[in-house]
Amino acid sequence: MHRLTRHVRFSVNPFLPQQREGANSFASRPAGEGLAVFLELWVELAGQVESQTGFLINVADIDSEVRKSAVPVFTERIKAEFAAGRHIALTVIADLLATAWTKLADKFGNAKLSGIGVKLNPYRKLSIDSEDGEMVYFSEKFEFAATHKLWNDQFSERRNFEVFGKCANPAGHGHNYIVEVTVKTPGASELAVGKFEEIIHHELIRLVDHKNLNLDVEEFGRTNPTVENIAVFAWERLLGKFSDAKLHCVTIWETDKTCCSYYGPD
Repeated sequence: MHRLTRHVRFSVNPFLPQQREGANSFASRPAGEGLAVFLELWVELAGQVESQTGFLINVADIDSEVRKSAVPVFTERIKAEFAAGRHIALTVIADLLATAWTKLADKFGNAKLSGIGVKLNPYRKLSIDSEDGEMVYFSEKFEFAATHKLWNDQFSERRNFEVFGKCANPAGHGHNYIVEVTVKTPGASELAVGKFEEIIHHELIRLVDHKNLNLDVEEFGRTNPTVENIAVFAWERLLGKFSDAKLHCVTIWETDKTCCSYYGPD
């Protein structure tokens, strides 16, 4: 089973009678004129690769269907809400995703639509998937800077450097970490984003930001502050703290090449 994800970028000018298509899909199509609403819609398809082409499905076909069937769902609603002077809540966006899913579900031949989402800005996204279609997944990224040292007192010095390499440097070393927290909530529920951010700051970020994890965070006096263990620590700090959503996943990026996601106990 393969899963293929395609991102489709588009802009909406709420007050222009026509959306100018443009010619640069890397930026967005429609292109947007002046200050426009920029969105990135993504779809995930699952299935078997065709032996003759090596494709699950041609991405050009994904682009065509998404732009024809799903992008207008967002464009028309955004224009209507702006014209009426109404706030576009997360519940509205969740409804738009569900409508787009319905319009796209049978458009990809043998490939099954397994997920759909929209990036609201570079650090925040909303999505639904086929495994739990009644739930909406909200994700947001945060950052913190910290130092750590990887070391096991049960190992010899030589063994520590063999296992942990430069990360065993006695003086430690630093990272600019990225944390992505994903919660799930029934589609009809409205998540209070400001409160969500405050909880994460209070329960997690303030404890680790600009800290020496080994010395300043009690948990890491007992446990090596690897990216895997930091993800578990973040999960345990946040579990049960959201009154209007359920924690789904925590992902920690140590660098732009290394991250770990934790989904809680099996």
